[in-house]
Amino acid sequence: MKSLSLLRSLAACFLLVALLGCGSASAGTPVYGYTVVAKYPHSTQSYTEGFFYLDGTFYEGTGLTGHSQLLAIDPQSGRATQHRDLPPEYFGEGIVDFGPNIYEWTWQSHVGFVLDRFSLRVLRQFTYTGEGWGMARNAKQIITSDGTPTLRFRDPATFREVRHIDVKDNGKPIQELNELEWVKGEIYANVWHSDRIARISPQDGHVLGWIDLTGILPDSQRVNEESVLNGIAYDAQHDRLFVTGKQWPAIFEIKLTPKR
Repeated sequence: MKSLSLLRSLAACFLLVALLGCGSASAGTPVYGYTVVAKYPHSTQSYTEGFFYLDGTFYEGTGLTGHSQLLAIDPQSGRATQHRDLPPEYFGEGIVDFGPNIYEWTWQSHVGFVLDRFSLRVLRQFTYTGEGWGMARNAKQIITSDGTPTLRFRDPATFREVRHIDVKDNGKPIQELNELEWVKGEIYANVWHSDRIARISPQDGHVLGWIDLTGILPDSQRVNEESVLNGIAYDAQHDRLFVTGKQWPAIFEIKLTPKR
């Protein structure tokens, strides 16, 4: 009778698992692959730290002390149509557009710049605590990363933190979040030294999915071990997604494909 009761209990358990999706066990975080739709030229001199697309132009913020720039780039030729050198003491990091302006900040100097998007003329400076890594925005706020699992939402007028989220995948904090982009109500984030992009809920920080870009640029085309994936741009008007990396020879337009 005990064996029969056990079998009945097991059968009921299996049925419950089938109906309720394993009860306490959750499904794995979705992982997406990619197909390359098009390639655009990219300078291997550009140590990409910030990247976005707007009105037919790529905007790029580059790093390395003494070599940091803000560039407006023609997609077809890869040539800079405008550029602004940062003062040589600064290591440039993320950039983002907000209204008619571009915000650019620096790695460890605690200084950022607001520039006119059309002339790249510096309008003002601002300060902040901590390190500067990536930037993105929604309609009202600027979103920043600092290499930790924390993303901060900031007031564009003051650059002060309004709120923050801690990014986790099934409870595990995701470290070294870097370049950011706002895509269809989600935050996309490069993970430094990784070929993966996290798709993050802006409400609570949980990882909605991963984009696995393994193999998109062969190791033979990378300048060195720091030539890592670090650039996400989204063309909202035409629903196009672009990725690139530090000193990569190309910008890739991609479409996502389900992997599992």
